[in-house]
Amino acid sequence: MNVVVVGDAGLDVVARHRHAIVPGGDSRAKIRLAGGGAGANTALWLATLDTATTLLARVGDDAGGRLIRAELESAGVRCAFVVDPEAPTCCVVVLVDHEGQRSMLPDRGANARFCAEDVAATSLEGATHLHLSGYVLLDPSSRPGGLAALAAAREAGLTTSVDPQAAALLTDPQAFLDDVRGVDLLLPNTDELIALTGSADPAAAAELLDVVGAVAVTAGLDGASWVDADGVVSVPADEAECVDSTGAGDAFNAGVLSAWLRGESTKDVLAAGVRLGARAVSRVGAQP
Repeated sequence: MNVVVVGDAGLDVVARHRHAIVPGGDSRAKIRLAGGGAGANTALWLATLDTATTLLARVGDDAGGRLIRAELESAGVRCAFVVDPEAPTCCVVVLVDHEGQRSMLPDRGANARFCAEDVAATSLEGATHLHLSGYVLLDPSSRPGGLAALAAAREAGLTTSVDPQAAALLTDPQAFLDDVRGVDLLLPNTDELIALTGSADPAAAAELLDVVGAVAVTAGLDGASWVDADGVVSVPADEAECVDSTGAGDAFNAGVLSAWLRGESTKDVLAAGVRLGARAVSRVGAQP
């Protein structure tokens, strides 16, 4: 089993604030610099599960890009990076409130310039599955690269999965669904499911089965559900104190994919996802 992840790699500036932010004033916070980017997050969580993983992304020709590569490679992730001399490495300011809920100010940097030419055939060598972060598809500048990655995976006979990633960016649900038509597994959270179907009920994901093979919906404290032609299977969430929700969905994806690709039962696949999601929210930062 070898997974290629296509998505952003960058740096997160995580600011945890206990009180409301004061516009034009000072708001005390605890701040740390951490690795981030949805693609890198999922790749690293996959590596913790001893899943061979390649990350296909763009980074800047700068200290941030070199740091990210070093940390990923030291954790066992193969980095198929395109180094962009004209754009900085992705950086995201993550504001985390006292309940662990995060708001993000992203600058995708070099990731926004990901293009079809970046999808080299060598990146898919030995792979069995390709996972694509929805951020790539939902930014017009990188969308052609995301479509090229999905097309190359299908041509190579790989299974595929996509995380929609951001409900606020799903302004044209039908266009997004057209882009992911034929994908084996779609991995939305509840907000993204609402954006795609108009309903928070996991059963509503059945509407998407004429587009994708199956849907795994993560619902935070309400657990997760798997929807396919056989119906709906749900599991409860694992108990965990929510310190920082950043990257919880990326960790869930890694747990689900690793178990699913090993052929485990549907309940065990979902359990693996919620277990990793609970680990992610119990610590600061999006990565293990």
